[in-house]
Amino acid sequence: LYGVNPTPHEANPMLPVIRLEAKVAQTREIGAGTGIGYGHTHQADGPLRLATISLGYGDGWHRRAASAAWFEGVRLPFVGRVSMDSIILDISALPAGRLGEGDLVELIGPSQSVDDAAGHAGTIGYEILTSLGTRFHRRYVGA
Repeated sequence: LYGVNPTPHEANPMLPVIRLEAKVAQTREIGAGTGIGYGHTHQADGPLRLATISLGYGDGWHRRAASAAWFEGVRLPFVGRVSMDSIILDISALPAGRLGEGDLVELIGPSQSVDDAAGHAGTIGYEILTSLGTRFHRRYVGA
């Protein structure tokens, strides 16, 4: 139904059709040495531009699933830990001002499949999908 690979470790015979996006809640700039995330597990080596997205393990996103989001084909790595309600992205690879509050970033879609995200978590795509909670707006589009 969603195009998840039914035969892991073999070519997927289906077209993936699921897309998962999260909204940018805020952007900010930080300086070198600034701690990021729970317990400040990540320290900025230099100035960074960050975006906080409204998605976390409280929504059913596995803490180890994937390590980046995507925006207009640009990979935006996670920094710090995945939190209950948010994830922080390094958006320094984008031109300043290109990504802002209310914009959507892709977590599952053309740039990163559900099977890719699952591989990072050491699980299968079906577990990623069935873990996603009721906070997500689901939209089913007919063929």
